[in-house]
Amino acid sequence: MMNYAMALDYQNCINCRACEVACKEENGVQLGADKQRIWVGIVEGSSNGKPFVNLYPSQCNHCIDAPCVSVCPTNASHYIKGGIVKVEPDKCILCKACMESCPYDARFIDDTKVSVDKCTFCEHQIEETGTTACQATCPTKVRTFGDLDDPGSDIVKLLKTRKFFFQKEEIGTLPKLFYLVPEDETYAQQSIGPNTKIHTWEEIQPLYERAAITRSQSWKQ
Repeated sequence: MMNYAMALDYQNCINCRACEVACKEENGVQLGADKQRIWVGIVEGSSNGKPFVNLYPSQCNHCIDAPCVSVCPTNASHYIKGGIVKVEPDKCILCKACMESCPYDARFIDDTKVSVDKCTFCEHQIEETGTTACQATCPTKVRTFGDLDDPGSDIVKLLKTRKFFFQKEEIGTLPKLFYLVPEDETYAQQSIGPNTKIHTWEEIQPLYERAAITRSQSWKQ
C-alpha cells in the first residue's frame, strides 16, 4: 500500500511563487488565477513591537478522512491510489458541497472543465518522476513529497528528524500536509499558535498507519 503526503519546511519559503507557476503550467490552470490548486498564505503580525510576516504554503491536504469525499452525492470526489483525493469532472454537478465541507478552502471551480477541481499531487506523473511539479521547482526546498508507508522515502526520513504540526488538526480529518517546526526558535514562536499540537513521527506514525489501513479499502489501486 502507498500513502502519499507532503512535508513543508515553510520557514524556507521566500514567496517567489515558483511552485504556483509550475503547478499551473503542469496542470493546465490559468496563469494568474488566485488560490487554484496551490498557494502561499500570508499572515502579518508583530512581536515586541517588531513587524513580521509568516508564509504558509498550502494546498489540498489529501485527508485520510476527507469530508469532501463523504459529502459528494455523485462520487465525483473520491480516493485513488496512494490515498490521493481527486475529482472526476464528468460526475461533478457543481453542487459545491465539497467546497463548503473542505476545512482548508482548497477547492475551486474550473470553468474549462465545468467542474470543481483541486490539487492532485500531480498523480499523473508520480510513477514517472516520483514527485510533484511544485516540489521539483522550489528553489529553497520547502516541499518534500513521498510515501508515508515507505521507511526509505525522503519524507519519512525527514519526519523522523523534525517535529511537525498540522493545520486545523482538531477537525479530525487526518490531513497529510506536515508543517515542520522551524529550527529558528524566533520564527517558530511567531508562526505557531499556542494551542497547536506538536508531534513526532514516532508518535503519529501508528495513528496514521491504522487510519490508512482502514481507509485504503476505498482507495482505488
